[in-house]
Formats: sequence, C-alpha cells, structure tokens
Amino acid sequence: MGLFFKGLMAAVMLFLTMVCSGQKLDTSLNRVSIELNIPFQVIGNLKHKNANEIKGSNWILGCETLDRDFADYEQYKAYLVPLGIKRLRMQAGWAKTEKVKGVYDWTWLDKIINDAVTRELEPWLETSYGNSVYPGGGGENLSAGIPTSVEALAAWDRWVEALATRYKGKVKDWEVWNEPNFGDNEINTPQQVAYLNIRTAKIIKKIQPDAKISGLAMGHINLRYAEEFFNVLQKERAFNLFDNMTYHDYVYNPDANYGQVAELRALLKKYSKTVVLRQGENGSPSEPGLGRGALGDYDWSELSQAKWNARRMLGDLGHDIECSILGIIDIAYSSSGPITRLNVKGILKSDSTKKVIRPKMAYYAMQNVASVFDHSLIRIKSLHFTFNGNATVKEGEVKYTKGTDRSLAVYGYEQRNTKKQVFTIWSDEAIPQNTNTVRYINFSVLNGNFDTPVFADILTGRIYEIPAGQWSKKGNVYTFTKIPVYDAPVLIADKSVLPIQ
Repeated sequence: MGLFFKGLMAAVMLFLTMVCSGQKLDTSLNRVSIELNIPFQVIGNLKHKNANEIKGSNWILGCETLDRDFADYEQYKAYLVPLGIKRLRMQAGWAKTEKVKGVYDWTWLDKIINDAVTRELEPWLETSYGNSVYPGGGGENLSAGIPTSVEALAAWDRWVEALATRYKGKVKDWEVWNEPNFGDNEINTPQQVAYLNIRTAKIIKKIQPDAKISGLAMGHINLRYAEEFFNVLQKERAFNLFDNMTYHDYVYNPDANYGQVAELRALLKKYSKTVVLRQGENGSPSEPGLGRGALGDYDWSELSQAKWNARRMLGDLGHDIECSILGIIDIAYSSSGPITRLNVKGILKSDSTKKVIRPKMAYYAMQNVASVFDHSLIRIKSLHFTFNGNATVKEGEVKYTKGTDRSLAVYGYEQRNTKKQVFTIWSDEAIPQNTNTVRYINFSVLNGNFDTPVFADILTGRIYEIPAGQWSKKGNVYTFTKIPVYDAPVLIADKSVLPIQ
C-alpha cells in the first residue's frame, strides 16, 4: 500500500507540474520525423518507461551547474521521470550554500534533492567547487583551483561533513571535484587533487559507510595525470574508499576514443581490481558555433546531436562503462567562467532565461535507449566478429559476420530470463552527419537466439517487420540480408525483448 501511494503521488506531481507550467511532451508516434529510407513495414513503436518503472540501468543524466544558477531545476523537473533515467549528476555548491562563514543556507539544495527523491530519482552529488569567503578557498567555477590554505581546508572538511550528514538518507552516490585538469591548468596538481579526494571520501564514509564515491573526474583523458593521481591513492592505501574513477572525454566521433579508454582502464587495473571506470560527463551540441563549450567547431544539428548521444550511450554500454550525458537542458553560462555563451548540449531547448522551449530530438532518442536497455538485458561477452562467415563457434559463443568491409559498431545483448537477443548496429566511421545515408548490409549471427526477429530504429522509435525473405535460420546460424544501417543505432532484436506500443 505504501509503495502504491508513493507511486501515485509521484504521478500526480508529474501531471500537476506539466499542467501548471504549460509544458508538454510530444507522445505521438510521429514526434520524430526524419528522412530515413527503411523499406520495411512498421509494426509499432518503442513504448517508453518512466524512470520510476526501471529498477536499474547504465545511464546517468547531467543536471549540472545548478550551484551557479546557469540552469533552473524548476523549469525542467517535469521532464526527468518521462526520460527513463533515474540517476542525476549535480554539483552541491559550497559557495552558494555558505555565503557567510559558518552559516549554511540549505534552502535551494533541499528543494532540489527533496523533489528529485520524491520522484524516485537518485542524485549523484558532487561536493565541489570552492568558496572565496575563505582565503585560499579555491575557485567557484569550471577550471578553478581547489582549496589550499589551512583555514580553507578546515572549512572544506566542515562543509563536506555537514553536506553528507544532511543528505545521507537521500544521496548514496558522491563525487569530489569536477574536472581538476580542465584546460591543462597547472593550478591543480594530480597529487593535490588526490589528497583532496582522499580527505573528502574519508569524511563521507565516516558518516555514510555504504556511500558510493567517485574520484578523479578528469576533464579529458590524461594518462600521466591519472597515474600520478593513482600513485597517491596507492601510497595512502585509499583505493578502498572509492567505487569509481570518472573521466570526461568529449570527442567529435563518439566511437573514436575507446582505444584511449582501454588504456585508462588498463592503468586503473594495475592499481585496483575493484574500482571501475565511469563516464562522468559527455554530450554533443545541437547547433554549430564556437564559444559554446566542448565540440563547438562543427556544423551540429539536432539530428547529429541525437545520433551522437545515442551512439555514446550504446557504445559505453557495449564497453561495460556507466554513462552520464550532459545534459538535461541548454546551459546559460554567465561571463564569470571560461564559457560565455549558451551551451547547447541540452536535450531540452532553452533560452538565456533558462525556460524550456521544447524537447529536442535527442530527448526522444534517449527515451528510446532507456526504454530498451535496462538491467533486464546483459551483454553477450562471448560476442566475436568474423568477416568471411566460415568461422565455427564454441558452446556459448556468439559470432557475427557482416557482408561489408566498412566499419560498423556491433554489440549483442540477451534478456536475462529468456536469453532472447538484441543487437545494436551503426556505422561508426565518422562524426554523425546531418543527413541520413542508408546502406544495406548482409548480417549473420552464429549461435543466435530469435523467435521473431524485428528491426528497430533508435532515433524514431519505430519497429519494423523484417520480411520473411530477408532472414533465415539454418542450424545455429541466422542470416539477415539487405538490412538498412546508417550512422545512428538500429536494432535487430527478438520481438519479445522490445517494449512495443
């Protein structure tokens, strides 16, 4: 009865917020209209799941910069639950909370955390940035220096203790300092940052022993910086304080950085067998233009943004890396930081007043990803590639064969209970394009498991019948012919795996 009432109240709150604010999601089957030549018959659409319907998934949603008032939680809160992502990355904002030494005003943060938890969402809360009311207290923006003076570090300890004590029943996931190496600045040495991470994690763990803590949060992958950071943690025997090491690595082609990620993962494994990598922040702009933050120098559109975000989410999933996408809304940066224009990486379009105008195509694409890829699916780790199609398979091993020498990203998953399969496929050679060039490939799966294979497009959410003449089964081999692929993810899935409306 209690769970029912809690769910009912969350639904009522969502409805009232939408009505009162005049905001409305497009739930029509044609909400995403793009030119895409798929010569199959449509048999349905992916059915979306609210975040409170999903027990667990790989996804985290960026709700950053609330501490600096570059975004307004009240404007977008109604869009969180329908997206289907439970975890929200946020900065706690020491400088916004303690404007007078020793006096904490929690009003702004209480309102956000309490609302998120009421909606059954899970804040991932970061303790940064610094506070200039203390000499040597560090900066309050991206690229800022960490606290360094004796007085400021003591105040930092009190801030972290007060923060963890206040929210220990509502926040389980923590992070320390955002992008200490932003712009290759020399203010924050990896050694200094490591010691700040350790002292912060110790305070949180003392108050909340079951807390999950992420460290590092590199602004871009720098193996030397990471190794020096890890050296300090090893020297201080502090790896046991952390669950994740996070990195941010904005690249124009979302599939282009997995070699470097593998190097970072291998480096981390040398130091710890239990701490894992997490993608802490990534996303794509939806408009062209310099000065808008990372990846600005490209002719982006809402179409190419949707492709980028979907590819990054499913690429990270295929590499067993938790993935956080920046962000829920366009960020109205002020002149006080290194970015001085509207950062258009949001999946909700806004203006300089921070009001929501409408969801972008990326919002609906991410809804589609979240509706299919939750923890009910597990990756087929025995998936291997063969080009000539003549390979044999061992028991439990799955292989796929593509009928082209063009580069494709292919990952396979199976439903935990039924073992029915779904494969994600896209062209991964280049930056996502602003047009859709479809080509047709032949595709075989050895040791496949399908009863009724169907085709689905992630951007539109449409599900198609694969004509009987274009797929066949012979022994343990499923063969698919003339399957359309392009530079956004498509699925070949057993129909039972997909939520269909």
